[in-house]
Amino acid sequence: MSSPSAFAIPAFRRLWAAGLISDTGDWLLFIALPLVVFQLSGSALGASIAFLLELAPAVLLAPLAARLTSRFDRRWIMVTVNVGQALALLPLLTVHGATELPIAYGVIVVHASLSTLFEPAKNSLLPDLVANDRLVSANALIGLNQNLGRLIGGPIGGLLLIVGDLRLIVAADAVTYLISAALISTLPATSTAAARGIPGTDTEARRSIGLSAALRMRRLSGAYAVIFVSSVAQGMFVVLFVLFALGPLRGSDADVGLLRGIQASGAIVAGIVLGFLARGASPRVLAGASLLVFGALSLATWNLPPITTDLWPYVLLFAAVGAPGVVMLAGLMSVLQEHSEPHHRGAVFAAVGLVAAVGQAGGILLGALSDGPVGLMPLLQAQGCLYLLSGVIALRWLPRADRDRTPAGPAGAATRGRRA
Repeated sequence: MSSPSAFAIPAFRRLWAAGLISDTGDWLLFIALPLVVFQLSGSALGASIAFLLELAPAVLLAPLAARLTSRFDRRWIMVTVNVGQALALLPLLTVHGATELPIAYGVIVVHASLSTLFEPAKNSLLPDLVANDRLVSANALIGLNQNLGRLIGGPIGGLLLIVGDLRLIVAADAVTYLISAALISTLPATSTAAARGIPGTDTEARRSIGLSAALRMRRLSGAYAVIFVSSVAQGMFVVLFVLFALGPLRGSDADVGLLRGIQASGAIVAGIVLGFLARGASPRVLAGASLLVFGALSLATWNLPPITTDLWPYVLLFAAVGAPGVVMLAGLMSVLQEHSEPHHRGAVFAAVGLVAAVGQAGGILLGALSDGPVGLMPLLQAQGCLYLLSGVIALRWLPRADRDRTPAGPAGAATRGRRA
């Protein structure tokens, strides 16, 4: 009997390893760079600008990402982006004081722009490497390596900043990108042009599409709605969590760091279980059920302080909430991959990035209302309810899996059988 895990496929293992290495490098810089910006600017506003700059490219460059990832070999797009990310880090070697702060901001923008191209290419490539019944496993394992990268890279980034300086972190991060590019270059060729040779594929379905056409796909409208609503909830969380932890919970800065970090533990457990044991699970049900659990855990957390402000129940809740986050993303990504044609996936995942960025920005703006007449607690209740709403939308309007449809990707059904 074949393994139910996508990890049994050699090409996927190389993609997974590349992701783990580059994600670890990303977290080295993600932890260190905002601290450096804060030190150089001397203000929280300077650090906030660094975070806001990361959202803009997902909106502004979405049309370009849609076109590139629909027309060119996704593998080489990812290789080119990784090499570009390594080179884009080099200007940080010249940052020594506040006068070079614009250079740091420029690097952040370039990196966020390149990531806008990388993510649609990666998500579009995945169904070319694994069969539909392994997509949930593959996406769960991708979520696993992102959390492992966070768990490994975050502390190392802080440590390197203490024992060395930004230049040491830049060098380490650049090396991770180059190693990732080398691994991705060994993947089998999956140029989108090959999709034109799939027997029985409709001519219109093989034609590349733009961002607006992807957004108008009716069969994916439910997925876009789920992504938008849950992203609004996530944006609200970014603002409200710290206010909750320091306010009703009466926690310290150290408690804030502990609760954010402990989420990775639940995410890692869920990624291992779903990635290595799940096969044939319904992506729609996984996405919907995990969002409902996400919402229920959120509401339980926000309403617990009148009962207790002891830290340990919140540690357990935040550890638990990491699990439905991974399951949700695995389900949603699998739905989008399975129900979009190979030549359309680049545009579809560029649209996903756009919808998520707009939703998260809207959530951040809503979170700012906590300083006004709305107040913190009503917004926290609304945040949890938005997750519940997105779960209902998922169960009601996400397309159902159809395992009898023609396998995606140029390899065809015969190759899928050999990969199993």
